Amino acid sequence: MSAPIPVNVHYHKYDRDLELSYDIDGRRQSFRLAAELLRVFSPSAEVRGHSPEQAVLQTGKKDVGLLNIEPVGNYALKLHFDDGHNSGLYSWEYLWEMCQHREQWWQDYLHRLEAAGASREPLGIPVRQVH
Repeated sequence: MSAPIPVNVHYHKYDRDLELSYDIDGRRQSFRLAAELLRVFSPSAEVRGHSPEQAVLQTGKKDVGLLNIEPVGNYALKLHFDDGHNSGLYSWEYLWEMCQHREQWWQDYLHRLEAAGASREPLGIPVRQVH
């Protein structure tokens, strides 16, 4: 079965969440994806590279938001982030996969940040370590 296509896409500017609503077996299901999650898992070559070994860990994206959401044909969304990134095409399949695995992907991202000694905080904002 191919991924479902959202029946509604809504950006919650205050929360910086993209809400995708689907009709699954006659029932409405909605998922919210944080702009930060969408940004750090962008399907662009700039973020993913051309192989898993080339993926670039995205840091400092805690406060990123969306400026624009542009439909691409009948198969994807192009998201324009306020940090200037806009080169990823988020296919319906990729968005559905992200909705299904968002918690696991988020935890993986946090572990990778920690292992790299990196931060979600934008550059210039000191990170206070609490022990």
